[in-house]
Amino acid sequence: MNKLIIAAALSAAFAAGTAQAQEVPAQGSEAAPVAAAAPAAKPDNEVSFNAAIVSDYRYRGISQTRLQPALQGGADYVNNPTGLYVGAWASSIKWTRDAGGDGHVELDIYAGQRGQISDVVSYDVGVLTYVYPSNGLKDVPGFVNADTTEVYGQLGVGPAYVKYSHAVTNLFGFVDSKNSGYLDVGANIDAGEGFTVNLHAGHQKVKNNDASNYTDWKIGVTRDFGVLTGALAVIGTNADKTAYASPVNGKFTGKTALQLMLSKTF
Repeated sequence: MNKLIIAAALSAAFAAGTAQAQEVPAQGSEAAPVAAAAPAAKPDNEVSFNAAIVSDYRYRGISQTRLQPALQGGADYVNNPTGLYVGAWASSIKWTRDAGGDGHVELDIYAGQRGQISDVVSYDVGVLTYVYPSNGLKDVPGFVNADTTEVYGQLGVGPAYVKYSHAVTNLFGFVDSKNSGYLDVGANIDAGEGFTVNLHAGHQKVKNNDASNYTDWKIGVTRDFGVLTGALAVIGTNADKTAYASPVNGKFTGKTALQLMLSKTF
């Protein structure tokens, strides 16, 4: 089985990112004619780091860790004047070993550009390579090397977004799967008091592997507690239960389940 068959939001939340609500600075009232405070200017160059623990690493709705917890972390660089960015993110995984290969880690390396088309319309375009060191799947019958590269484009309107990712290599070990695609639509809605409602639906098309096509969805909430950010979501798919069963214990890796994540960006 491969990544989509055995295992997983944007997560990776740390990999490609999602459109966020446009912030509008508060304006002074007529009763108190005070000039509005300008938002703090961002430095030209920013570097940030992130770390997380998650109860089950789901990628496009499919567990990457045999429905078990994962440790994750990454780093990002952004040039604010141009919107150009590069980053790397990693997670513990189980699916490459479960498929008969080897490896314990997924490493994502990405670069792109994001910005505003208007006050409410944003864009994000880039390339993302998933690396599975020593995965060995090319030596397993029925598989090819798990390493995968996708190009992506995202358009956001306020808190909502639509994103398409296109594989320019074979997809996660599937044979003859170049030009597979994933369509992702969703919204991250500010609910006040530090809460954000996270909505997502996606469809994975695996080229020349129709039995592995499926749709996934997520309904969740995120809250920033200052020290940590917590996220709780219900995630599910309509994936084929036989095609996406773990070869280790037979459990369906696309089952509907709760996912809990604790993360920190610094």
